[in-house]
Amino acid sequence: MKKTMIAMLVLTPFLPGCSDLTPGQQRALTGTAIGTAGGAAIGAMAGNAALGAGIGAGAGLAGGLLTNAWRNNQDRSFQQGYQAGQQSR
Repeated sequence: MKKTMIAMLVLTPFLPGCSDLTPGQQRALTGTAIGTAGGAAIGAMAGNAALGAGIGAGAGLAGGLLTNAWRNNQDRSFQQGYQAGQQSR
């Protein structure tokens, strides 16, 4: 618990720097953070939290980038459909 509080106090000043990220950057960062936390937890149970955090960060980053590609494709499809609807009027 004490380590968690120290980590939160150390990382809090850096949070305002995340406010001007693009949606793609936010998705990549979120995936990396979730992957790191999950990997560290699983790694701690397996005996090596640092290795688990590293593997989790990589997997989370990949997941965040895949989610970003999916959302960009969804947005592009929506815009194409919207423009097609506007042209048919």
